[in-house]
Amino acid sequence: MTDVLQKVKEASRVTATLTADVKRKVLNEMAEALIENAAEIIEENKKDLEFAKSNNLSSALIDRLLLDEKRVNSMAEALKDIAKLKDPVGKIIDGWKLDNGLRIEKVKIPIGVIGIIYESRPNVTSDAAGLCFMSGNACILKGGKEAMHSNISIINILQNVLEKNSLPKEAVSLLPDYSREGVYKLIQEDKYVDLIIPRGGEKLIKFVSENSKVPVVKHDKGLCHIYVHKDADIEEAVKICVNAKVQRPGVCNAVETLLIDYDIKDKILPELKKEMEKEGVELRGCEKTLEVININKADEEDWNTEYLDKILSIKIVGGVDEAIEHIEKYGSGHSDSIITENYTASEEFLNRVDSACVYVNASTRFTDGGEFGFGAEVGISTNKLHARGPMGIDDLTTYKYKIYGNGQIRK
Repeated sequence: MTDVLQKVKEASRVTATLTADVKRKVLNEMAEALIENAAEIIEENKKDLEFAKSNNLSSALIDRLLLDEKRVNSMAEALKDIAKLKDPVGKIIDGWKLDNGLRIEKVKIPIGVIGIIYESRPNVTSDAAGLCFMSGNACILKGGKEAMHSNISIINILQNVLEKNSLPKEAVSLLPDYSREGVYKLIQEDKYVDLIIPRGGEKLIKFVSENSKVPVVKHDKGLCHIYVHKDADIEEAVKICVNAKVQRPGVCNAVETLLIDYDIKDKILPELKKEMEKEGVELRGCEKTLEVININKADEEDWNTEYLDKILSIKIVGGVDEAIEHIEKYGSGHSDSIITENYTASEEFLNRVDSACVYVNASTRFTDGGEFGFGAEVGISTNKLHARGPMGIDDLTTYKYKIYGNGQIRK
């Protein structure tokens, strides 16, 4: 592994110096190559789907794993979108001149080698590769073994494009060891790896955070909430809640808990139940919820659970304060939303809820690099430093100070 990482580090010195035009050209060629080789990618993906089914993975996880022509085209479009972004490398963040004549510039530069550890979704492979490349970094990617065939196929296609452009193929690499020991070795290699981004389950995040010698930006679970305030438009609230749960339940920005204002429980709960059950969602509620609709009883574990499936917990709360208290206790700092026509309540929620993304009258499903205009994302950071929320190319840079002098010496 050390030999592999050494080559990735060497490749990062090349990518750091590439012009924006070169990076855009390569990314567009990568996008075309994915489309041209879609049949091969889909064929390899079938092997992963067979593995997933034979190992009884949930339907939601299988959906995350699936690649079809539409999803491959979306991967290609993401690379094209990344290529259109303004290159952050070399951007002057600030500049000033000292009394002694020294001129100082604070300038964005690539981080270097980014290690990304993720599970299931093979589209992350091309998204992460594209974002790292456009921001001048090299990447070492560790996908889950359930997506191994898909990931190898995608990386081979991207590496072929790099080689055709006389660039080191190691700029976009897969970790050769899929085991837990392989992950451990990777996160110990602080000589060659500059940043680790783990995205996945709690066990993975905890393992990486506790054992890494390399700086870590966590992409932890998405225990997202929607609070339906007493001044909500009921019809709009139901529509938003259904979208946030069922549009794609197996992803981190899907809602897991609804908080319903006591004053509107009798109006909204029957309608919510009807619409959610149409979509095959299992509802679990607190005792006050069960007084209005007949569903399964929620327990303490439910408030702490990221289901990633068509399961939704519901709790009745007495107002904004109680809703925020619940989110503070059980939330993961990912994405939370309030549905209300009351400006004061919405501003209080926005200002007090300490999550990366806080919404008013919108689905949590918009917490996504593509939806935010970043082209794609390497993940959604639940850290507060150095990046938070969807991470795009700007978040894959650091900075240095360039100091211009004309013979100054310190006295």
